[in-house]
Amino acid sequence: MRRLRALRGLFACGGCWSRPPVREDGGRAAESVPAAVPTFAGRVASLSNRLQEEEGDRAEVYRELERVLQGDDGRVQSAVLARVIAAASRDMRAAQGVTEEVRTAASDVLVALARCHFDSVMCELQCRLRALGEISEDLVFVTLGKLASSYALRCVPFVGMTLFALRTMLSQVGSSRTLRAVCSVLEQWSKAVNSYLGAWEQCSFPRVGQAQLCSSVSPLFGHAVGSWLGCEEEEAKQAVLGAMAAMMGLLVREEEHRERVWEQLPWLLGQYQQVQDSFRVTKALSYFLEILGEVQVPIPQDEVEAIGTAVHRQLSDGSKQHSGEHRSELSSCVLLLARVCPEDTVAFLRSQLGSRSEAARVVSLDLLGALVRPTAERGQSLPLLVQAVRCALGDPSRKVARAALRFTKELLGCSVQSCSAWDLVAHVFATFSQASGRLAQGKLSEAEAQEAADLQALCLDILRSLDVSVRGMTKLLWPRLLQYVVPAQYTGTLVPLCRCLRELAESRGRAGGEDGEEEPNVAASRQRAKLPRPQALLARLLVVAAAPHAGGGCGVAALRLLRALSAEIHGALGMVWAVKIPFLLQCLEGQSESCLDSAEWEQLLLKFLRTSLETIESQAWTVGLSLELSQQTGSYPRPSREQAFLYKAVGVSLAACRHVPYVRREMKKYLLRMNYLEVSEREAMISVVAGSAESHFHLALEVLQEFGASMEERPVSGAFKRLKEYHQGKRAGRHAALVLAYGRIALRAPPEQLLARVESDVVGRILRHYRASCQVLGFSFSTKDVQLKLALIRSVAEVSRAVRVAGGSRGVELCRKRELLDTLLGFVQGEPRDRLASPVRREAFVAVGHLSKLKPSLSREENRDLLDQCVQSVMPLPALEPAEEEGATAADAGHVQGLHARTMGALGELLTALLEEDLSSDWLAEMLHVLEYWLTSAKEWERERALQACAQLLGAFEERFELTGETSFGPFGSMVGLLAPFTCDSLATSCQRAGACLGHLLRIQGRTLETGAEEDEVQPLCQRLSAPDAEALRQASSRLRKIVCKHIPPAQATDFLSAALDGMLSAQSACAQAAGKWLLTFLETCGGQLLTEVPEILSIIYVRMPTMQQDTLRHFLLEAVSLLALYHPGAVIDSLLQKQLPMDSDTEELWRVLGGKFFVDHVLRVLMEKLKNSGSDQPRTSSAKPEAEEEEAALEPLKMTRAISVVVSALQSPEAVQRLLPELLPVLLKQISATVGKEMPSSALITRGKLFLKGHASDDNPCRLSLETLEAVLRTCLDGKWLRLLRQQGAWAALEDPRAHHDGVCLLTGVLLRAGTVSLPLVLVLTRWLDAPSANLRVTAAAFCAELMKEPALQEWRCLQPIARALLEKLRDSSSTVRQMAARGLGNLVSGAPEKLRKHKGAVLEALRRGLEDAAAAEVVAESLLALAKVVTELKGKAVGSAFRDIARATKGFFDAEQASLRSAAFTLYGVLAASATSRWRSFFTEELGSTWATLVLHLRDPDPGASMACQGALRLCAPFLGLRRVRQGLAVNTRLSAAELLGDVCSQLAQESPEHQEMLYVAARRRFLGSCGELQAAALDVAGVLVEHAGLEWLTREEAMPLSATLRVLRSDGDPRVQQAAARLLRDTGLEQPPRRR
Repeated sequence: MRRLRALRGLFACGGCWSRPPVREDGGRAAESVPAAVPTFAGRVASLSNRLQEEEGDRAEVYRELERVLQGDDGRVQSAVLARVIAAASRDMRAAQGVTEEVRTAASDVLVALARCHFDSVMCELQCRLRALGEISEDLVFVTLGKLASSYALRCVPFVGMTLFALRTMLSQVGSSRTLRAVCSVLEQWSKAVNSYLGAWEQCSFPRVGQAQLCSSVSPLFGHAVGSWLGCEEEEAKQAVLGAMAAMMGLLVREEEHRERVWEQLPWLLGQYQQVQDSFRVTKALSYFLEILGEVQVPIPQDEVEAIGTAVHRQLSDGSKQHSGEHRSELSSCVLLLARVCPEDTVAFLRSQLGSRSEAARVVSLDLLGALVRPTAERGQSLPLLVQAVRCALGDPSRKVARAALRFTKELLGCSVQSCSAWDLVAHVFATFSQASGRLAQGKLSEAEAQEAADLQALCLDILRSLDVSVRGMTKLLWPRLLQYVVPAQYTGTLVPLCRCLRELAESRGRAGGEDGEEEPNVAASRQRAKLPRPQALLARLLVVAAAPHAGGGCGVAALRLLRALSAEIHGALGMVWAVKIPFLLQCLEGQSESCLDSAEWEQLLLKFLRTSLETIESQAWTVGLSLELSQQTGSYPRPSREQAFLYKAVGVSLAACRHVPYVRREMKKYLLRMNYLEVSEREAMISVVAGSAESHFHLALEVLQEFGASMEERPVSGAFKRLKEYHQGKRAGRHAALVLAYGRIALRAPPEQLLARVESDVVGRILRHYRASCQVLGFSFSTKDVQLKLALIRSVAEVSRAVRVAGGSRGVELCRKRELLDTLLGFVQGEPRDRLASPVRREAFVAVGHLSKLKPSLSREENRDLLDQCVQSVMPLPALEPAEEEGATAADAGHVQGLHARTMGALGELLTALLEEDLSSDWLAEMLHVLEYWLTSAKEWERERALQACAQLLGAFEERFELTGETSFGPFGSMVGLLAPFTCDSLATSCQRAGACLGHLLRIQGRTLETGAEEDEVQPLCQRLSAPDAEALRQASSRLRKIVCKHIPPAQATDFLSAALDGMLSAQSACAQAAGKWLLTFLETCGGQLLTEVPEILSIIYVRMPTMQQDTLRHFLLEAVSLLALYHPGAVIDSLLQKQLPMDSDTEELWRVLGGKFFVDHVLRVLMEKLKNSGSDQPRTSSAKPEAEEEEAALEPLKMTRAISVVVSALQSPEAVQRLLPELLPVLLKQISATVGKEMPSSALITRGKLFLKGHASDDNPCRLSLETLEAVLRTCLDGKWLRLLRQQGAWAALEDPRAHHDGVCLLTGVLLRAGTVSLPLVLVLTRWLDAPSANLRVTAAAFCAELMKEPALQEWRCLQPIARALLEKLRDSSSTVRQMAARGLGNLVSGAPEKLRKHKGAVLEALRRGLEDAAAAEVVAESLLALAKVVTELKGKAVGSAFRDIARATKGFFDAEQASLRSAAFTLYGVLAASATSRWRSFFTEELGSTWATLVLHLRDPDPGASMACQGALRLCAPFLGLRRVRQGLAVNTRLSAAELLGDVCSQLAQESPEHQEMLYVAARRRFLGSCGELQAAALDVAGVLVEHAGLEWLTREEAMPLSATLRVLRSDGDPRVQQAAARLLRDTGLEQPPRRR
């Protein structure tokens, strides 16, 4: 406790600790704590409590506490403070149970707490230093170091006690970790002391002396030198290094300690070889040097050299890969060294410039460059640096050269006034020239070329940064910089050079030209400079300005310099150039190099030159300029753009010259000295002569004529020389040059002078020289010289342009136009068709275009032929492909592509020129027709060229449309149909060009319709047609189609559709598909407006269907018909119904399309209505209509029926037919009933159609056609089992058969009822037919109703009584079939409504009984019998009443009827009567059976199986009424016997039981021997034979045998074979073949 109090007292002396006052009551007074934010105090207290309670992650709690303490300036209450410090100190020093993370976090909390409670924290740390000398924990040292780093000045009062405590522990430092911690404290506290010594004025406590502080550090420094410098561990080395550098920086301040510091400096520098991280050494050295610079302690020369050597070695050693930050720190060390010892440092660096190491020299130059700005800022002299660098300017190393340039840049970037610094400017230009020369040689490797380019870039960077505003620079630089303008090797420096010269000139102008007193070296520099002449400056700067964007915009800089040098060039130019040059600069604003028209710009410059020369008005100056221009042509490569411009400038200067002899001499000089085998030299001559002709037209013609005459006036002895020249091309070259010269002169000539001499002296001379070039030794040859052809073509074009311009609006007639035109077309036709080898075509097209504008004009037919010839010469050329020939390069391929592009451009210009000859939409359509052949080519490159031509043509027509005076654009639809599909061509360029065509067409149409065509949207859509994204392309195409199609007038719809359909036959599948899409889009967009065009549109589609069999195309046609039907179903249906029967496959397919769409309900409804109204229920009567018309009218319903069949067969779902079935069934049944039994009309109207549908079952049977339609409808609606049932029952065959049609209707109705298809509306419609005039309709309705009576639902529909009443009435119908069906219907009432039957039994029985009296219709009687059988079965005998007797008696009358159906029905009813005979009628029926039983037995052998079976059933039912017991028992037992077996059994029983009945049976059979029905006769004979077989012949008396024998003999000769055979058998069985002998 005493030690702690003493320590606190020491703190109190230092002013850092204040003891809290004690209250009088013995308690401690409350501390005065500044008011803090409650949340801060609360959060600190909360975190403190968490530390005390040891809750949660302690490291996270400490980190949170640190953030709170750092984020607020409030103070903590003393109690909380004490708890936090105690907890943090304890965790920081804990040896076990606490992680390193927690210990570190606790240390950081103490540092953060020291911000507001420094004394408390320091007190705790000092206590932990162990005053007794025991070594403290590592983190105590670490925390002390952090405090010194964060609160340096506040630590100074504690320096003494802290270092004293450390000194007592030094002997106990053992581990490397502890050593590092102690070194950290020494480093940070030493740096804190250094900071204090540099800023002690800022501290509030009393000043501590420097000597006192150094004395506290000195023992520690000594211990470190003696004990720690030899440590081996890397981290320990770095820690010792940092501590040593900090202590050396502190001790060097005191003279008494400096010697010890210099002694340890070699050790510090030697750490570069000892410490792996050399950056730590550099930072330590930098800190030490920085302290030396602050206190300005002189460094011994040996130490300067040692420091420089160490640092220089680190920078120049290539094996050491230092980071950028490290290199910067090393350079900083040199700067700090130079701050203390500048001369020694520069001397050291200069000495290193002589090193053999290139890297050392480069480093030295860079370090010297780094010293420039600090030296200048300190006001020290720069010549010392310049002198050091001059010795390195001749160094051959490129890297050293770059370093020297970098030094120069730094040097020139300082605002210095010493002229010696600017002597390095010449070196910059020299270096640039050398680099340019090396690059121009072209023999450098890639690395060497890059190195030279880097040197150039550095030189330019220096010149760009050159500041000419420094005092004295105007006098120094003006002569030096001006000499670099004219030489071509300095062209690359012109931009910064012109800027400097312009600023210098402006500076001289502001200074008024007063140079003042010049320095000696400036005067010498002016004398050495070779100043260029004014004409040389003008010529050079104009050449540079001719390419304004070359070299980074040196042309613009040259123009600005020209304006600044106007007074230097000529005094008269100032005002003119002040206006003209800004205009030229304005022309360049916003113009990139690619957008600038170089020819037009050159003309502006030449005009500027002409104006300048006219302003000067000095012939001598002009002649001097002409000579200078000629001289400078040799400074540029041949050929070159600069040289060509100079020759043009020479021509301008000669035109401005009024000294005619000089002009003549110069023109002759150029004519004679040029090598005409070189194109560039020919152009040079032409430029000079043509430029001169602007003012000397007649002189130019005269000189040319003299030169041409001299070529022709050679002696005969020169014939062989001329032949040699011909083969070498010299002669052709001269003629070609003269031909071109005449054309160029015509362009530059004054208009009036040209028109006076154009025919003879221009055109005549051109043709004369061309023909002369094709002759040798008097013989003419067809020239193959491309250059000669091009010369003639270009000359003709130029003359045509000149004549047209000169003639103005009045027009000038060129008499030789036809001759020139034929010559040009001959050139075009003579070009090879397999390649584009020369620009002859392109130039010829241009010339033809210009020539066509001259009079006399050509006719439309002549223009069409001309266009056709030109198009045919270009379109078939092969596609552009990469050159594969040996020696071919990318440049060659680019040249060919450019030639193709320019040729197509020239063709477009020709199209425009020919269009202007007859500006109308008709002529436009004819021109497009010429191109149409190539649009449909299978070769994509031919299509692309044709589309390009179309786009050019339509663009020209759009621009000139107002001039046509047309109010409508008739070909719009056909042109869109022709061009639109190519928006999806396989070539992206073709898509773009097709889109451009549509854009032109749309804008033209927009002007005629005044709708404001959406050209703003069309343009971006066209650009998106080549999008790689398929979805984007689809959307763009769709949108484009919609925009264009809505502008097609309905009147042009057929034109558009015809063209689009023709496009679908394209050889390119994508275009064909696109044509189909355009077709559909148009119909979707405009289909509602095409009602009147529907028949024609369908006709167009129908005609093209046979040629489009591919599914990919055919579906477009079908979809088009579908769209038309969507808008105009009636019109489409009417048009399709015009096709003949039988339908061909195309017509059927069109109908099927309608069946596959959502509007099929409407289509079917329309067809139903038409079919319903097509005929009449009235029977056909005689008409006055022609037979053909009647047959056509008869075919109409058949067409509709067939159409319904096809439409229904194409349905994708049955809903439509199911909805329409109640209406559709009656219509089809009506058609079936109308056609049953009819034949197809035999008119020639259908003969053509049979070619398409051979073998169809319905071709010759209209009813079958209707049945097929009904079957198709039912197949759609019903389940397959019902259709199979119909077929199994033979319903379709019955419906087709007129005799069984009613049965077919019944079968059909029965199936429909079972399938649940019959509905009330259908019933109501068909029941109305019962009163129809047509018998067929009544039959159909009656059959339907008859079957319908079985349906119990009739009562629900409340239709039973009306239908039953109607059937009762129909029993009196004139049609027997109707009566039959009525009877059947009444019988079916048993199944449908038995209760109603019982209610109205009397009426029903009476009606059916009357039906038995219908002697004229056996089928009615049979149906009545069957119906009665049903009714009697239902009613039973008792309910039948008195009608039982009448029915039984009437029934037996039909037992022997000839019709089997009658016999069968009678037997059936009789059996029912037997079964229904109640007690009331039993005796009656027994009596009746006594007379009928034999008939029943006889009919067991009925020839009709049905009748026989019915008879067998009836006999069994009648058995109970027979008195014959054995027979009755046999009938009851033998139920499985067949009719024949049963007959035998009955006969056998009769023979045994009742011979009388046997005889009765025989009598009954014999009565039928001679009947009228052969079948029944044979059956009776067979029954007699059975009797004989079972009863023998005993019962046959002689009286009976003789008539029987006679009868049988007669019957044996009967006409019916069955009777003959039966009679013969009976004769044989009875033995009556021989006549019986009399007894």
